[in-house]
Amino acid sequence: MADCIFCKIIAGELPSSKIYEDDLVLSFMDIAPLSPGHTLVIPKNHYETFPEVPPAEAAAVTSAMLKIAPAVVAAQNADGFNLLLANGACAGQVIFHVHFHIVPRSNGDGLGFAWRHGSYADGEMDKVQQAILTALKE
Repeated sequence: MADCIFCKIIAGELPSSKIYEDDLVLSFMDIAPLSPGHTLVIPKNHYETFPEVPPAEAAAVTSAMLKIAPAVVAAQNADGFNLLLANGACAGQVIFHVHFHIVPRSNGDGLGFAWRHGSYADGEMDKVQQAILTALKE
């Protein structure tokens, strides 16, 4: 896609600090890291949202992340990592080319989530479960 910053990186039109590359996947350093070592992993083909990614390409991205994440953790002497995907504007997606964030984490690093945990009313979880099961059949 002509206006996509990640497609421009893939095409070599913009620079990046590459971490990994194969026929289907590119990984590079995030230029606005949440922590040092924050790395992105993307499919080379342009897909705006994760459900659009064909299973074989999703598997290739996952396989790459399984290699890259431990390397990022080891290189940063981190205690763990977050694997993040923002899918859609409402979820915080800003660049509409599927991308995963590998964010190395250390105990006491000050990063976190401001999740507001909710609860279900009586019977509500069953209704939501059934709606999801119905959608899976479609």
